[in-house]
Order: sequence, then structure tokens, then C-alpha cells
Amino acid sequence: MSDTLFARACRREPVERTPIWIMRQAGRYLPEYRALRAKADFLTCCHTPELACEITLQPVQRLDVDAAILFSDILVPLPAMGVEVTFNPGPHLARPVRSAGDVAALRVPDAREATPFVLEAIRLVRCALPQTVPLIGFAGAPFTMATYLVEGGGSKHFDAIKGLLFSDPPTAHALLARCGETVASLLAEQVRAGAQAAMLFDTWAGLLGPADYRAFALPYVRRVFDRVTEVAAELGLDVPRIYYAGNAGGWLPACRDTGATVVGLDWRMDLEPARAQLGPELAVQGNLDPAVLLGTPALIRQRARAVLDQAGPIGHVFNLGHGILPQTPPDHARVLVDAVRECSSRRVA
Repeated sequence: MSDTLFARACRREPVERTPIWIMRQAGRYLPEYRALRAKADFLTCCHTPELACEITLQPVQRLDVDAAILFSDILVPLPAMGVEVTFNPGPHLARPVRSAGDVAALRVPDAREATPFVLEAIRLVRCALPQTVPLIGFAGAPFTMATYLVEGGGSKHFDAIKGLLFSDPPTAHALLARCGETVASLLAEQVRAGAQAAMLFDTWAGLLGPADYRAFALPYVRRVFDRVTEVAAELGLDVPRIYYAGNAGGWLPACRDTGATVVGLDWRMDLEPARAQLGPELAVQGNLDPAVLLGTPALIRQRARAVLDQAGPIGHVFNLGHGILPQTPPDHARVLVDAVRECSSRRVA
């Protein structure tokens, strides 16, 4: 792992070209994924290690990306916490968590007992992947997990979670602490099982202003990454810690304090000013608008080159600024991979 393009880019070391992987690269835009899903529902795929392994490998085989990310979902720990969740296709919780009593009833599960299927899938994927392709384990960041728990699923206004933060901060912090411990166990155990990088998705942290981010999101992200760092040190491993900071323009400098080594950004901010705010110690990941892949191959190549020019040759992992859209032609995803290879190789040379 330490010699792969991905690992060296995460450490801000010189690389012969920029590595690329794609958020949600194992998913609905791939015909082979849709064929498999015709035989098994989403949760069955997540809970069956052999199926999760097969799906994880699909984009590696089709696109030749430089990293794999485990096929799973950030909400898989919820049943072990005592909260049932269904997908149709988005998540729906039968009973949202909105009171101090609801929070007190939540369990903090050990990932080895609660989600053994995730850990077994990692072991299977690691056996099947080429040595040059590292595997990224992931989880939802505590604030984003809490948002789903309180809202009961997706939301347009997010009034329930923000109402809890501002009307009952002690209960909000108690919920965030339980989410943090659950996520820390899940992500640390993924590293023990063989994940070679650890990523937190904080999709909904962009709901927060700078002061509220530092109060309600940052401390819990730090606790998770501290646990991952401890486990990696025990194992003698160098494990990149990637933090996806969704819509982070208002509080991007705070990401320096998360314990991440790489910050993933969406397309709402150019990478050059983002680097200036993050400082020289952090690598960046991103940040092409996923909708660009619905355009022409010429446009995809043009926009890829623009991202590479902004990011520079050191400390950059190319990615989309959010998950690939289901209607994306797979050939366009391959155009992007090839364009990043061609453009970044010419630039570094």
C-alpha cells in the first residue's frame, strides 16, 4: 500500500501521475451492478460479503481506477444501534430519534458483533484486488449520521436536526457522542480487517455555520480519526484519513483540526483557494462536478484538465465532488479516468 500512487498522493509525495477514483463508483450507472441488483435488493447486497465484494470490484475491472472503495452504506450500523432502516431507494427510518429518551435508548455497538459482514467483505476484497489498488473503508461522519437519525431520512429543510441542536444542545451532544463511538468502532475495525484508507463522509455538515461546525461536528470527527490513528499505529500501518467536507466553504479552515490527512471537496470551491485555506500539510481530493460526466467527452477532458491545473501535481487525488449520477454513461466515466491519466502524466513529466 505505501508505494501505490494513491498512498503517495495522500502523503503529498511526488507522483508520476495523479491517481483517480470516483465516489459511488460501484453503483447504479454500471449495467453489471443493475444486473446483480435485479437478483438481490440493496440491503442484501450490503449484508452479503460475497456480493459486496463482487460489486466493489466491478468499477476496478471496468474503469481501471487507482483505488477501490467498499460497497456498503453509511447507515448499516443503525439496526445494531436499535434503529430499523429501509431503502426505497433512499433511506427511511421507521422511528426518528428526537428526544433525550430516544437518545438514551440507543446502543453503541461493537462493529465486530454488529457488522461482521462489512469486515468479511473487506477481507474478501483485499484477497481479490491487485496489489497496486488499495481499498478504502468508510463510514458516515457523526453529524451526518445524527442528521439521518433525527430527520428520519432525507430532508429538504433539515428543521428537525437544527431544531435539536439549538433547542436542546445537551441531547444533541449525547446523540453525537453515541454516533461518534459507533462510527469510530466501525471505521477502526475496517482498518483491522484490511482497509488501507479510512474515509468519513460528512455530507450534511454544510448545514452548519462556522461556529456550529466547531461545536457540533468537528470534535466528533476528531474522535473517530483519533481511534483510527491508534489502531493504525498498533498495526504499524500508514493509513490515510480522508474527510469528505460537503459544502464546506464557510468552515473549510476548521478541517485542519479534524485529524484528516486528506480533505475531499465538492465542486462549489476551486481547489487553488481551498489549498490556501487548508494549508500545506493536507492533501486534497476532488472535485469535478458529477454532472460534467453527462456532457460530451471533449467537455469531460476539458474540465478534468481544469481541475488538475488548479490542484497542482502534489497532494491531489482526483475525484468527483460528489457521487457519480446514476444516469452517467459508463463510457464517460472511462473517458474521465483516461483523461486524468493523460493530462496529469504530461504535466508531471
